[in-house]
Amino acid sequence: MNKADKLGLRTWIEIDKKAIVHNYLVFRSLISKQTKLLGVVKSNAYGHNLVEFAKELEKLGVDYLAVDSVVEGMALRKAQIKIPILVLGYTLPVMIEKAVLNNLDISISNFDYFKEIKKLNLKKSVNVHIKVDTGMHRHGFQEGDIKNVLAEIKNRKIKVVGLYTHFASAKNPAFPKDTKKQIEIFDKWVRAFTKAGIRPICHAGATSGTILFPEAHFDMVRVGIGLYGIWPSSETKKIAISKFKLQPVLSWKTIIGEINNIKAGERVGYDFTKKLKIDSKVAILPIGYWHGYPRALSNIGYVLVNGMRAKILGRICMDIIMIDVTGIKGVKVGDEVVIIGHDKKEEISVDDIATQLNASSYELITRINPLIKKIYK
Repeated sequence: MNKADKLGLRTWIEIDKKAIVHNYLVFRSLISKQTKLLGVVKSNAYGHNLVEFAKELEKLGVDYLAVDSVVEGMALRKAQIKIPILVLGYTLPVMIEKAVLNNLDISISNFDYFKEIKKLNLKKSVNVHIKVDTGMHRHGFQEGDIKNVLAEIKNRKIKVVGLYTHFASAKNPAFPKDTKKQIEIFDKWVRAFTKAGIRPICHAGATSGTILFPEAHFDMVRVGIGLYGIWPSSETKKIAISKFKLQPVLSWKTIIGEINNIKAGERVGYDFTKKLKIDSKVAILPIGYWHGYPRALSNIGYVLVNGMRAKILGRICMDIIMIDVTGIKGVKVGDEVVIIGHDKKEEISVDDIATQLNASSYELITRINPLIKKIYK
């Protein structure tokens, strides 16, 4: 009986807990003992399973967690996670009270939101992190808003826990002046709050900022993609890889469900986009774009079978992929197939696929179907 039979699964995700520990310790080593480490587990922990990944980080001693929504934060509280949690994304006004009841910090980035909080009959104050725009021009208060923000946070319904910003181009060290300018603007906010007698947790650097801009560590760093063992950019990797390595946490696997012998000259799949030049052995995999495997990899992607690369043939279907296993010895139905990860000496990484598609590794992993079972090992 093979592994797939034991699991009763046609496809699954394996999560390497040792890799989580390794990556966590890497980022701890980059910051001072006084600097807090926030683990970003938003969007289902970048496809790695929100609750389980957060639990692993809590065991390791992470200081804070960050989610996208109050709903994600409530899921963590329901799972008995006790450490502070920051909601990075927009919180609907109707969810503010739930944030308070679940001891969640929320982000405020505009003056209308102060008005919404004032309307509520809250039994205790809302923990907030003030989000400031230092140049990315997404969410955030502008530099000229400092005086009015300080006036608004005197409201007794608000407890300012944090002050933060986000860098637009810290992933590319070729343009440090842009990030340094953002740091200068954020420093003005920090000084203004300090002068007003307010000392929130100040944080600015995400994974790339943590690696490349130590002057931006402030009181806390927010590490997301790096904890999952993926570099935020190829430029960051080139600079840092000689100092430390990150270990990919996620592997994605499936099985061979069927093998067919197809004659030379026959065409494969929807729209007959692949014509076989030789007699071929074609294996069928029971996954497709519904599972989150990009349809754009039709006829160009690869998977690993018995430690060898097998090319995708024809259009990727909703639930089926055809691969060429002609030159691979001993292939049989039920064999394990690696979509992302290692198999003997071969590897297909998230970055490999992203490069092939000129896409983002962030997008690829977060779009893996969340219904696929995650196995922490």
